Amino acid sequence: MTGEQERFGEFVGVRRHGHVAELVLDRPEAMNAVSTDMARSVAAACDALGADPRVRVTVVTSSHERAFCVGADLKERNSFTDAELVRQRPVARGAYTGVLELPMPAIAAVHGFALGGGFELALACDLIVADRTAVVGLPEVSVGVIPGGGGTQLLPRRVGAARAAELVFTARRVEADEAAGLGLVDVLVEAGRDRGEALALAARIAGNSPVGLRAAKRAMRLGHGLDLRAGLEVEDAAWRSVAFSGDRAEGVAAFNEKRAPRWPGE
Repeated sequence: MTGEQERFGEFVGVRRHGHVAELVLDRPEAMNAVSTDMARSVAAACDALGADPRVRVTVVTSSHERAFCVGADLKERNSFTDAELVRQRPVARGAYTGVLELPMPAIAAVHGFALGGGFELALACDLIVADRTAVVGLPEVSVGVIPGGGGTQLLPRRVGAARAAELVFTARRVEADEAAGLGLVDVLVEAGRDRGEALALAARIAGNSPVGLRAAKRAMRLGHGLDLRAGLEVEDAAWRSVAFSGDRAEGVAAFNEKRAPRWPGE
């Protein structure tokens, strides 16, 4: 694995691949179960990436060969008092909202188990690339809680209310082929290819205007669920934010001059 590396605490790393950032979940001894410390690290890494104008796409990957992330660290949770659980809640939420609020396109590269909070981290991304070893699901009701990292809101938006209800209420695990058929993942690749394919997709996306990419994501996220008239106003506001940008001027010039654009990113 190449690229400049940076650590965020013990359990999260960031690698740079040109304009693509790879956020690596790196707690292999626990199959990337999200502890309090790991949640803080994910949130910190997302804050740093979101503030970095060089980053045009983020890819979330795993260092564990058999899992993307198995969700919350239930061993840690079992040790909490009620007061400690209340105090930990905003820290845990910070990890999921950190990924969800990344301003640039985000892609999850999933293999093996992506369960509970692990699948919610993937759902917080715009696209999910999964290999044929992937097993996804939201099993929280089987241990007496609910999906609390965005799953009850993100899954219905992805697959519809009834399908999400079936998956959440049964708490069942879904293997790769069915997951692709249900729309739980977007791109299905052969075993071991999830990271490479996700990075290749990210590189293609990163060839486009960074100003345009962020504005398009903002318009789609803010407009989702609004009525058409309100959604078109959100789109118009996003269009106005890019219409007089340096990227727009460069894109038009490059098209007319039949050359690759050199995006100023502003």
